Amino acid sequence: MERLASLGLTFPAVLLLLLVNVLPLLVLVALSFSDYELGAVVTRFVGGANFHHAFADPIIRRSISNTFLYVAIVVPLATVLALVFALMIYGRHQSRAFYEVIYYLPVTSTLVAMATVWMFLLHPTIGPISHFLRWLGIQQTNFLSNTELVLPTLAAIGVWQLLGFNLILFLAGLTAVPRELYEAAEIDGCRNAVDRFLLVTWPLLGPTTIFVVVTTSITAFKVFDTVAVMTRGGPMNASQVMLYSIYSEAFEYLKTGYAAALTLIFLVIIAVFAMLQTFLAERRIHYG
Repeated sequence: MERLASLGLTFPAVLLLLLVNVLPLLVLVALSFSDYELGAVVTRFVGGANFHHAFADPIIRRSISNTFLYVAIVVPLATVLALVFALMIYGRHQSRAFYEVIYYLPVTSTLVAMATVWMFLLHPTIGPISHFLRWLGIQQTNFLSNTELVLPTLAAIGVWQLLGFNLILFLAGLTAVPRELYEAAEIDGCRNAVDRFLLVTWPLLGPTTIFVVVTTSITAFKVFDTVAVMTRGGPMNASQVMLYSIYSEAFEYLKTGYAAALTLIFLVIIAVFAMLQTFLAERRIHYG
């Protein structure tokens, strides 16, 4: 009787999991092996043709490399800067809440709206950033039309958007570090702030750091809003990323089967990257 009751209690959650996660994934896999186009009445099985076409397409290869480059810029900066700012803010008492609100505001803002604001800030003629650079004697630069600068510019916006969330996580991790360890370290002769950080704070921030790195990586891989609003993959595919390629194939060219194959590739890349990060980081983490 208890077993039936437990099955009855878990059945709604299992059913929801199947409907929301498992079933869409199965449909995605089925579509990725077809030539289905949105609105088409007839479709046919094409095997691995979509995947072969994806890896042979120079635009898709460029979008994959751009996505990895974006992640390589955003993840280290968003993690290290958040940790540095958390260490600077943590010791404050009266102004700590103020800084927490200031840094967390970008997280609560709609990124599409903020991307529009960034377009104004980066405008080559009327943008405040361009005015400031000209005041410094730097020639006028169109960050969003320069093939070498557009992706780092989008990555800088991504760091700005993720910084507040990571900072709050590191502040929570710092709060969980026992004060007694700092006192013991000082008694043992560790009076330098850098030594205390390396010997006490940093090892105990291991679980927080791995969580920040993994979540930041997944968010960075999913970059879409800023690309769709600010550059649409240009100029010359310099800011083309995987999610925008999937969106273009599915909703602009209506190639749903091909877009499903790209989505499956994208999910595999994220899963492998997250598992690799977790495996490598877990071997060096100390849980206090």
